[in-house]
Amino acid sequence: MGISWLLLAAGAVIFLQALLFRKRALKHLAYSREFSQSRCYAGEQVELVENLTNRKLLPLPWLRMESMIPAGLRFDKQVNLDMSSGQLYQNHKSLFSLMPYTRIVRSHKITCEARGYYRLNSATMTAGDLLGMRAAVQPVAAPTSLIVYPRFIALDEVEIRSNSFQGDVTVRRWVVDDPFLVSGVREYRYGDSLNRVNWKATARSGRLQVHERDFTADPRIVILVNMEVSEHMWAAVTDPAMIERALSIAATLTNDAISRGIPVGFGTNGWLIDGDKQAVHIGPDGGAKHLTLLLETMAKLVVERCEPMDVLLEQEVLRGTAHTDYVLLSAYVSPAMREWMRQLEAQGNSVSRIHLEPTPLTEKRGEEDGQ
Repeated sequence: MGISWLLLAAGAVIFLQALLFRKRALKHLAYSREFSQSRCYAGEQVELVENLTNRKLLPLPWLRMESMIPAGLRFDKQVNLDMSSGQLYQNHKSLFSLMPYTRIVRSHKITCEARGYYRLNSATMTAGDLLGMRAAVQPVAAPTSLIVYPRFIALDEVEIRSNSFQGDVTVRRWVVDDPFLVSGVREYRYGDSLNRVNWKATARSGRLQVHERDFTADPRIVILVNMEVSEHMWAAVTDPAMIERALSIAATLTNDAISRGIPVGFGTNGWLIDGDKQAVHIGPDGGAKHLTLLLETMAKLVVERCEPMDVLLEQEVLRGTAHTDYVLLSAYVSPAMREWMRQLEAQGNSVSRIHLEPTPLTEKRGEEDGQ
């Protein structure tokens, strides 16, 4: 009789504590997370910081925060962290144990292996009772984001093939140091580099004067990236690694040119992850703010074609652009593309090309295994 009452009492206690945790475990519980920085370059390391606060008297023997994280963010191994990876996403499980009125801050080191715009939205809380049984489950909003710029490469790895004699001059001018040609002086305008200031003319006139350069020494550059890996390709890109390298080259040339005070524009027949499914066009400009805009645009690109490359070149011609150096990153040049490139040159532009080589099969397999 005594044992029966004891078992009955134990069962009642187990039931009541399970009921208590089911109803109260996830009450007055605050969770947030954020990256240690909002922007970085591919290959760099950042931290994901989790903040969890228990604002009640009831302790939590165990609590699991679970969310899906893009596979391009690789977590370092650590205690109380479990990861299971797939090709596109990985399941992130972080385990906690909280006493009453306790706050825990936990940092996870992450290597940003791929360019992209990473947005984390919700997570799932799972709390357990004193016996380790699952007691309550609840989704929670925990938004944060990270922009990963394309990886820079060495400039000497970039081979630019000129489409004309003028294009060959362009390559030497802004990829390799070149003595600028000066045709006179003019008054300073916003955006002019300080290394162009003519101090003697400034002293004589009493107003800031800069060297006036002719077109061959004062270029504007537009970098175009073709998402098509072949002339007959549809929307899906069959060699994304080649396009990723193209974006790394574009980012490298953009950074180098803007650091030299040269305005840079960008265009591609891909589309932005947070915009309409339309080709991208950004006019030439200079300065740190414009560089950030271009790198952020490259980070947010979806590797997918939204229109043929010859259509994008036609739009450049119809804009009436002149006195601009175009650099086309493309795996091929079709007859239609070549015709629009000739028309761009006829308008007073130069057109150069960087040939994109197919990704070796071994490299493709390695990237797939790493996803």
